[in-house]
Parts: sequence; structure tokens; C-alpha cells
Amino acid sequence: MSNSSSISEFLLLPFADTRELQLLHSGLFLAIYLAALLGNGLILTAVACDHCLHTPMYFFLLNLALLDLGCISTTLPKAVVNCLWDTRAISYAGCAAQVFLFSAEYYLLTVMSYDRYVAICKPLHYGTLLGSRACAQMAAAAWGSGFLHAVLHTANAFSLTLCQGNAVDQFFCEVPKVLKLSCSNSYLRKVWIIMVGFCLASGCFVFIVLSYVQIFRAVLRMPSEQGQLKAFSTCLPHLAVVSLFLSMTIFAYLKSPSISPSLDLVVAVLYSVVPPALNPLIYSMRNKELKSAVRKVIAWIFLISDKFPLYLHKRLPLQACSLFIIIEVFILSIICIY
Repeated sequence: MSNSSSISEFLLLPFADTRELQLLHSGLFLAIYLAALLGNGLILTAVACDHCLHTPMYFFLLNLALLDLGCISTTLPKAVVNCLWDTRAISYAGCAAQVFLFSAEYYLLTVMSYDRYVAICKPLHYGTLLGSRACAQMAAAAWGSGFLHAVLHTANAFSLTLCQGNAVDQFFCEVPKVLKLSCSNSYLRKVWIIMVGFCLASGCFVFIVLSYVQIFRAVLRMPSEQGQLKAFSTCLPHLAVVSLFLSMTIFAYLKSPSISPSLDLVVAVLYSVVPPALNPLIYSMRNKELKSAVRKVIAWIFLISDKFPLYLHKRLPLQACSLFIIIEVFILSIICIY
């Protein structure tokens, strides 16, 4: 009988048995990861470098893009490598890192709903209520809440003695699958995880709903139809992202226990991969300011590759942008190394 201290690695659920399908999955996941990396990376760079986007809404969007990059970088690179090299192994530390997924997305989306509420319902107090210090505090609170939530999940999963082997029935390490490997009855721990998650999610959900009730009431009182459409258009991306996140999460956690392993794998891919990959597209689809800033970043990247030394000396602000890109790529590389 082995315990958690003697387990040096875990075995993840493979996507396919045949080599051809493994290579196909590897290419597909690599394409999705690169698309998510490109989309979220462009949003990060555009918001950081364009002074026109230095507003509370885009500050929180920058945090969401950074969080999405971190979340998808803990799962997809390992899945790509495993499919490519025909292996299932993941180290103990790597599995713990995957369990330690920052659960901050819901908290960030809640903060972003407050931003939309203030912008539409209290526009004259927008600069006062959402100053730079208030935005930093709210972002820190969202990240801190996600950090504590992740610590509770990780400590709860890896404090148990594991003696049911090391095969995790999922393509990445998630808490319910790790708890199945414990020697003791993990039913109470599963219930505790569900209850804590439900209470936190319910609080955030109620806050978001109340915010949008006030927003809709304020918009419907506007005399101009054009003003109503403009106000609604600023909320649509956030509503779409919240709906996508909630629908994926509810579908994942309320699925039937008798669900087949293959369907369970598909559900896991949907809720862990789709939101980070689609969020950049949703936010930039109808946002002219963000589109313009992204085009400037892309044009600058192509221009700087041809005239880097001369251009760098002439434009000091872009030097800061280049440093930001280098730091961003370095951080992502560190995240994906394990």
C-alpha cells in the first residue's frame, strides 16, 4: 500500500489509443493553445502600451487575460507533450500545480460587473469610485480570493493518504479525481468542496445579477435609443463571458456520475480550454478601441522586426512595450516548463 509521499508521478487519462489520433489531438491542442496565447497576449500588450486603454474596464480585462493565460498554460502544454510523446505521466509537483488552478476568474468577473454598474448607473462618480487605488485593491481582492480558494483545494486533496494507485481519470489533475485515489472515504471532503464552491459562487452570482438589474433599469430610463444601444454594447462582452463561464462550469459539475469516460473528457476540455481561448475574441469582437490598439501592436511588431535599432532609439514608450513583451514571454515559458 502506497501513500501520497511515495507517489512520484501520476498517470493522466489519454485522449486516444492509436498513434494517429494522438498526433491529431496534439496538433489540435497546440493550435488552440497558440490561439489563446496570441489572443490574450495581444490584449495584455495592447492594454499595457496604449494610454487610451488605461481605464478601469481595460485594467480588469488585462487581469482576466493574464489569468486565462495562467489557467490554460497549466493544462494544455502538458496535454500536447503527452499526446506527442505517447506518455501519460505527470510529476507529483506538476499535478499539484494543476490542482492549484487560480479560481479567481469568477471573482474578477464579479468585479468587472461592478465596473459596468458604476460606469452606467453612476457615470459622474466613475473616476472617484474606480480610481487607480480602488481598482488595484479590487483586483488584489479577486486574486487573493482565488489564491485562498486554490490553497484550500490543494491542501484538501494532497493532505490525504493516496493508496488507490496513481491513475487520474482525467486529462489533467482536478480535485475530485485526485480524491478518488485516497485510502479513506472522501465523500465528506467532496461535499465540503462542493458546499464551499457553491457558497462562494452563489455570492458572486447574486452580486452580478443585482448589478445587471440596476444596469438594465438605468439603461431603460435613458431617453435616447442610441444611448441605450451604446450602453448595452459595453455590457455585452462581459455578459457573454459570464454566461460562457457559468454554463461550462455548471455543465461540468452537475454532470451525471454515470457519464462515460470519453464524454467526461470532452466536458473537461470544454470548461478548462474553451473559455480562456474564446474570451479575447468575445471582448475584441465589437470593441473598436481594443481592435485599434491590437492593430497598432501588430503593426509595431512587424515594423520593429525590420527597424529595431533605429526605431527603439526614436520611440522610448515602445521600448517599455518591448520590455513588457519580453517579460510576458519569459513568465509564460516558466509556467509551461514543468
